[in-house]
Amino acid sequence: MIKRRSLLKSGAAAAIAAPALTGFAQQTVTLKFHTFMAPQSNVWLNMHKAWMNKVEKESGGRIKFEAYPAMQLGGTPVQLYDQARDGVVDIIWTLPGNTAGRFPRVEVFELPFMMTNAEATSKAYWEYVQTMAPDEFKDTHVIALQVHGPGVIHTTDKPVKSVADMKGLKMRAPTRQVTKLMGTLGAIPVGMPLPGIPDALSKGTINGAVIPWEVVPAVKVHDLTKFHAEFDPAGGSLYTTTFVMAMNKAKYNSLPADLKKIIDNNSGMETSAWLGKAQQEGDIPGRKAASDRNNTIFTVNPQEAQEFRRKSRAIEMEWVEDMNKRGFDGRKLLDTARALIEKHTKAPAAKAAAKKA
Repeated sequence: MIKRRSLLKSGAAAAIAAPALTGFAQQTVTLKFHTFMAPQSNVWLNMHKAWMNKVEKESGGRIKFEAYPAMQLGGTPVQLYDQARDGVVDIIWTLPGNTAGRFPRVEVFELPFMMTNAEATSKAYWEYVQTMAPDEFKDTHVIALQVHGPGVIHTTDKPVKSVADMKGLKMRAPTRQVTKLMGTLGAIPVGMPLPGIPDALSKGTINGAVIPWEVVPAVKVHDLTKFHAEFDPAGGSLYTTTFVMAMNKAKYNSLPADLKKIIDNNSGMETSAWLGKAQQEGDIPGRKAASDRNNTIFTVNPQEAQEFRRKSRAIEMEWVEDMNKRGFDGRKLLDTARALIEKHTKAPAAKAAAKKA
């Protein structure tokens, strides 16, 4: 009799608990995704929306997104990271370099002539943060870390074919290290977020900007400039910019385990690599937009690039010293980043060679 009562009690308890468990398992979540990129941009259409669609699909529609490009929820691009930290929004995509010096260790990837291609460098960036700077983005839950394709010099009235041609040009730069690079090359650096470029070019506030090809159409740089200087990959890439896709920690922690797993499956090194690759693939139509307008595109060959490299070495040393002053081993950080970029750049070639063998 006692046994029967116990069974009845446990059965009743299970029945009461069951709806709650079922409700928990079927919980749906809506996440607000916020960024500064324009709704017609390659980044928004082929990276952000593609990522959100993938997550929604894999969750069976239990994760939904409210998607806000072009700072539609208010604030400025500089405030995006803190919006995620503070829970104003759930997920952001932004430049760590928007807040100069706040995320100093990841700036190593923005130093001149560091990056190879965006896919390999994004993998290196992810691994570097996990191993060398795990607390760099400690206020948020990091989803992905990536870089864009090789940086290009775009100018309104004067072609850039050598370092000497940079002298006196008012040039927009995206981050602290690239701003320093412009100054070292003889230009007058002007820091500003991406959305400010069209107005500054049209008013003559700046004579040019450094951005990758893929973002050119989104900010009408092919319409507002006439000259473009790209670097032959054999001589190295002038620069790149780091990005972070980050989520509010409390929001991530509040997700049911199965939905957390969906986010986890769309995070990490492979997601970072995919974002980097997708961004660099946008370089092709971006370059075509300038070519179709009959703008002048000059390729800086490896020999000419040597002068750019020589001039920019001082920035590398400055960064190492800055890291040392902050209590980090600057040389170790730099050497590690270089080694990781080399490892992830060589890996696909080694894999292809192994397949042939």
